[in-house]
Amino acid sequence: MAYERYERFRVLLVGARKRAGVTQEELAARLGRPQSYVSKSERGERRLDVVEFVEIALALGLDPVELLRAYVSDRVDAAQD
Repeated sequence: MAYERYERFRVLLVGARKRAGVTQEELAARLGRPQSYVSKSERGERRLDVVEFVEIALALGLDPVELLRAYVSDRVDAAQD
């Protein structure tokens, strides 16, 4: 169950990055991290903590609170299916 929830979170973040028109390399540069950091995070090889999540959202020019709202909304919709 927890894996499925984190998978939804990862999909949300990858989609947000792609909709923002930002590559993994560009995001990594904005974060001051190697591209492998973004790749591993997006593939689920490493989990993000809340501070990292906020840094990524801001680096994408997005409101972290709105992203969390989208995640919670998606979870509610999935529970109703």
